[in-house]
Amino acid sequence: MFLLFVFSIVGQAITELKQHNEEMIEKNAATITMNVYLTSGHFLQATFENWESEFLQMALFVILSMFLFQKGSAESKDPDNEEDVNREPDPQKKDAPWPVKKGGWILGIYRHSLCYALTILFILSFSLHWYGSLKDYNEQRQLNHKPTETAVEYLSNSRFWFESFQNWESEFLSLFAIIILSIFLWEQGSPQSKPVDAAHSETGG
Repeated sequence: MFLLFVFSIVGQAITELKQHNEEMIEKNAATITMNVYLTSGHFLQATFENWESEFLQMALFVILSMFLFQKGSAESKDPDNEEDVNREPDPQKKDAPWPVKKGGWILGIYRHSLCYALTILFILSFSLHWYGSLKDYNEQRQLNHKPTETAVEYLSNSRFWFESFQNWESEFLSLFAIIILSIFLWEQGSPQSKPVDAAHSETGG
């Protein structure tokens, strides 16, 4: 997955730079090099608006799956049985992570470290999307000899929220689809699926 990520972001940078420079030529503006482009608003906006929606989707899924159930779905805990993930951490357990043995507030954070990490990554991505989109918007405004906007003003700009909502909707729809489809469809060998001989009403992997 990491290699596919590297391949994709390199491909994105190369093709976006080409598209960006073509737009600059059409506007009789100067083209830029890859080094400059990687810190441009155009690249930052396009990259982090996607990352933002991915981390939002994952954070919400982790948080909501703690207390919501979908009977029959492989993506849900079993509402009728006690799950291992709900048991209290045992500091006496062999090879238990050090936060479990330490206890207190450290364990309190460690209990929910996954959703904290995903939420922080969402906030960082959202902020970088905001910064990159603002930078690109103001660069375009300057080319057209129009006034620029401040960061606070741009928060009410429909362009910024359009960029976010168009990505959020696809993430929520895909997550909804896998939760519902995993009730009725199977993929042998995949941890995202129930056993092939499981009943439609059976929950969990």
